Amino acid sequence: MGDSSRFLPRTTSFRPDSRRLSDSIPALLSSYRTVLALIWAVGFILLICWQRTAVDSFWGPPARHIPRLRSLVFNLTDFGAVGDGVTVNTKAFEMAISEIRRRGGGQLNVEAGLWLTAPFNLTSHMTLFLAENAVILGIDDENYWPLMPPLPSYGYGRERAGPRYGSLIHGQNLRDVVITGDNGTINGQGRTWWTKYRNKHLNYTRGPLVQLMWSRDIQISHVTLRDSPFWTLHPYDCQNVTIRNVTILAPLSGAPNTDGIDPDSCENMLIEDCYISVGDDGIAIKSGWDQYGIAYARPYQHSDTAGVSIGSEMSGGVSNVTLENLLVWNSKRGVRIKTTAGRGGYVRQITYQNLTLENVRVGIVIKTDYNEHPDEGYNPKALPVIQDINFDRIRGQGVRIPVRIYGSQAIPVRNVTFRDMLVGITYKKKRIFQCSFVHGRVIGKIFPSPCHNLDMYDKEGRLVRQSTFQNNIETDYDS
Repeated sequence: MGDSSRFLPRTTSFRPDSRRLSDSIPALLSSYRTVLALIWAVGFILLICWQRTAVDSFWGPPARHIPRLRSLVFNLTDFGAVGDGVTVNTKAFEMAISEIRRRGGGQLNVEAGLWLTAPFNLTSHMTLFLAENAVILGIDDENYWPLMPPLPSYGYGRERAGPRYGSLIHGQNLRDVVITGDNGTINGQGRTWWTKYRNKHLNYTRGPLVQLMWSRDIQISHVTLRDSPFWTLHPYDCQNVTIRNVTILAPLSGAPNTDGIDPDSCENMLIEDCYISVGDDGIAIKSGWDQYGIAYARPYQHSDTAGVSIGSEMSGGVSNVTLENLLVWNSKRGVRIKTTAGRGGYVRQITYQNLTLENVRVGIVIKTDYNEHPDEGYNPKALPVIQDINFDRIRGQGVRIPVRIYGSQAIPVRNVTFRDMLVGITYKKKRIFQCSFVHGRVIGKIFPSPCHNLDMYDKEGRLVRQSTFQNNIETDYDS
């Protein structure tokens, strides 16, 4: 009996302490609130992180993977390159390109980073791919830049007699070369060069940023070229060249001769969808300089391009060029052809169409007295021919002088045609459509009124008025 009592419940009385219970309830509720607050805070933080990730993935650009454009692909870092903007990576570029040459072709990826280098040469069957935020930086010390012979169609260095500096990225006698990317940049760090040039501290002609010579089947796209020491992109005596979706930048002042693209004695060339803002001509089509260009005899021909200038180095001839869908704004000149006695050669079969001019001082310029020569050995009797120049669908606003064509008795401008032109002007003097020694026609009505040197036709092509003043000088040199 006694032992079994431990298995039986004991009846007891229980009286809760009302004071102690009243104290525990607020504490209990307070702890619950703390836990709930912590849960809510953690949930809120997770929600914010999720939203940020979702928004970034929806609105922001996805991580870009470098595409494989050739069967053999190398990264610049495979050859020991360091993209810190300080380490000189010339040897890495040379080793990578040498391996591509040895293997018969390939792709070299330049990843994000600042890749300082001296000039280097490309090879055939090669793709140079600049990833997003990749910057190739040219060393701004001219002692690292090799000297090269003068271009054969120029006689000697463009700025100084004797050798010239090479380009940062160079190639000769190549085939099947691609320079592309996710808008990576090639930066020539030209400011040091521009300062030394102005102060006459350079002994040789400055080098371009990118120069390909005697090459064919070239494609350059989706990259930014900026701050070249001299001309930015210079294809020389090349065939089958396409330049598309390229951005070219240099300061509008203080950056002398930083032309954007200078196709020189090239054939079958396409330039389209490019943005160019530089300190000289956006595009300058060339074909050699005076007697040297005449002797070299390589014309520039068969081109579709958006450009600004033809010449003045055009001694080998320029023909069969179409410039279309071109917007020029905030510039001294819109489009121009420039040459002079001694150049020889020709500029012919040139068509400008869908040209828009905004805030431009002089819209259309043809100039025949651009007196700059390589040396005294030029022949002043070697006269260029300018003919078959067509302007169609020309629009503009804020233009001071819409047209200025300065032929001469020795170098007349022949067979110029204007059609569908409407340009708003800011200059109120009478002679805003300026002509001298010009033969040509206007088809249909144009604004402003053309010079009297041109024949007038209606839009059906019927002669309305024939000019008797084809050598009339209607110019205003003060404008």
